[in-house]
Amino acid sequence: MRLFVFGLGYTAQHLAAQVQNQGWEVAGTCRTADNQRALQDAGIDAHIFDGDQPMQDAAQALTSATHILVSTPPSERGDPVLRHHKADIVAGHTLQWLGYLSTTGVYGDHQGGWVDEDTPPTPGNDRGQRRETAEQGWLALHDQHQAPTHIFRLPGIYGPGRSALDAIRAGRNQRIAKPSQVFCRIHVDDIVAGLMASMTQPNPGRIYNLADDEPAPPQDVTAFAAGLLGKEPAPLIAFEDAELTPMGRSFYDECKRVRNDRMKNELGITLAYPTYREGLRAILSQE
Repeated sequence: MRLFVFGLGYTAQHLAAQVQNQGWEVAGTCRTADNQRALQDAGIDAHIFDGDQPMQDAAQALTSATHILVSTPPSERGDPVLRHHKADIVAGHTLQWLGYLSTTGVYGDHQGGWVDEDTPPTPGNDRGQRRETAEQGWLALHDQHQAPTHIFRLPGIYGPGRSALDAIRAGRNQRIAKPSQVFCRIHVDDIVAGLMASMTQPNPGRIYNLADDEPAPPQDVTAFAAGLLGKEPAPLIAFEDAELTPMGRSFYDECKRVRNDRMKNELGITLAYPTYREGLRAILSQE
C-alpha cells in the first residue's frame, strides 16, 4: 500500500507514522526544503507543493498511490490540490481511497444546538465557506469521475505537543468566559483511528464527523490542564475583555455540539479519549 498526503502537517504525520508501522510506503507534500529534508529523514518521499504552483512530477508521484489524504486548506483561490492536480488524481488507476480533511466550521453557528452529517452546512465566515466549496469539489470528483472520496469534518485537534498543557507552559493560561459557549475537540490518535477504519472499509461519497463525546467550555479545559500541572488556573476573564486576535475572536462567534454517532456506528470506532480529561491525562503520562 502507498499513501500520498497533500499537506504533511500535524495530523497527517501521525497517520503517516501509523501506516509506516504497518509496512506502507508514504509520500506527500510540504512547503519548504527544510521540512522536505526532515520528512525524508523519517522515510517519507516528500515533495514541495506550496499551492501556488503545481507539484513537479505529479503524475509519477500519484500514479502508484493506493490511498490519498488531502489536508491542505483552501485559499481565496479555492482548493489548491483540485486546482493543480485534479486531472492527475482522476487519471490514477490504483486509487482505493481518498480522504479530505475538512472542518466542523462548515456547520456555522447553531447557538449550542447539536449538528450531524445530515445538517445542511451554513458557514458563517469566509473560512467555512471556502471549506464547504472545497468539500463540494471533492464530492463532485466522486460523482463525476468515481473517485473514492470521503469527507472528514474535524473540530479542534489536540495531542502531544499541541494541547492545553502546552499552552499553559507557554504562558497562555487565559481563561475566557462566554455564557453557554462550548467547543468540540478530538485527540489526534482518535482521528487516525477513524481514518484507518475508513481505509479498511471504504464507503465513497460518505461524510463523517470525527469528534469526541463532550463539547465543553474552553475555560473548563484550561482549568483541568492547570490542575494536572499542579498550577492554579488563571482567573476568568469576560469574553468582552479578553485579548484575542480577530481570528481567535471569530471562533467565539459560533457555538455548536457535534454528534459522532456515524463515526461510531459505521466505522466501528471506540474513542480512546472520549473527553478532554482522558486525553490530557494520557498526554501528560506519556511525557
